[in-house]
Amino acid sequence: MNRTREQLMEAVKAQMPERRWQHTLGVMETAVKLAKQYGADPAKADMAAILHDVCKFWPVEKQAETVRLNPELPQDMLDYDKELWHAPAAVAVARDEYGVTDPEVLDAILYHTSGRERMTQLDKIVCLADYIEPGRDFPNVHKIREIAEYSVEKALVAGFDSTISFLLQQGKRIYPLTVLARNGLLIEIKSTGG
Repeated sequence: MNRTREQLMEAVKAQMPERRWQHTLGVMETAVKLAKQYGADPAKADMAAILHDVCKFWPVEKQAETVRLNPELPQDMLDYDKELWHAPAAVAVARDEYGVTDPEVLDAILYHTSGRERMTQLDKIVCLADYIEPGRDFPNVHKIREIAEYSVEKALVAGFDSTISFLLQQGKRIYPLTVLARNGLLIEIKSTGG
C-alpha cells in the first residue's frame, strides 16, 4: 500500500522509541541537506532516511526471520553483527508493507549500515547522514562532520574507520562489504585527485 509521506512517518514513528525517532528526524534533515549539497535527489534521500531504521527495535529474531524469508536480501549479513540486520529487514518492510519500489531508495536503506562497493551518491548520503546527524555523539563525530563539509567520500572513509576500529576493539568480525566500501571510496578519492 502506498502511503503519503506523513502516513509513512507516523507508521515508522510508531515502531520505535522517541529517542530513535529523533535520530530518524536528524537523519532525514541531514540526508536532504547533503543531497542538495552533493547532487543527489533530496526526495529519495528523505524517503530512505525515513525508513532506514524502521526495524531497528524489532526483536533480533524477527529481524533475522524477515531477512531469511526474503532470499533476494543478503543472507550473509546474518553471519555478522546483529546491528546490521535491521537494514535488510527494513528493505522488506519498505517494499512489502509501505509500497516502496524505487531500487535506489531500497539500496540506500539496505547499505546504510555496511556500505558497499561502488556506492551510489544516494547510498553515500544516507549512510553518512546516519553517522553525522546532529544527535550523534561518538568519538571523532565532530571531525567526520567537518570533513562532510567538503567531501562525502572522505567523511565516509572516516566513518568506516571509526566503525572498523570499534569492531576491532570489541573483538567482533567485520562485515566484508564494509571493508570493500572503504577500499572503493579510497580508490574513488585517489582517482579524482582528492
